[in-house]
Amino acid sequence: MKGIVRSFRSGKKTQKPRHFIIEVESVKDLKKAKTFVGKEVTWKSPKGKEIKGKITSTHGQFKLRAVFNPGLPGQAINTTVEIK
Repeated sequence: MKGIVRSFRSGKKTQKPRHFIIEVESVKDLKKAKTFVGKEVTWKSPKGKEIKGKITSTHGQFKLRAVFNPGLPGQAINTTVEIK
């Protein structure tokens, strides 16, 4: 399943560099979003490097929160990820 990296997880004065908000087109409600929690996420750079992460929780009703180790570069925003 494919998803899109939308933004860093951030607060009013802070930004968490390892936490990202991911949007999946097929998710239309909270019940469907909760089925993705715990799954693995992989982002591939244009040069072929893979960074793996894990979906930790939902973000609102339609989006997902993922933690990557190490964090993704800023160029990853608005690119696709693979959810397994």
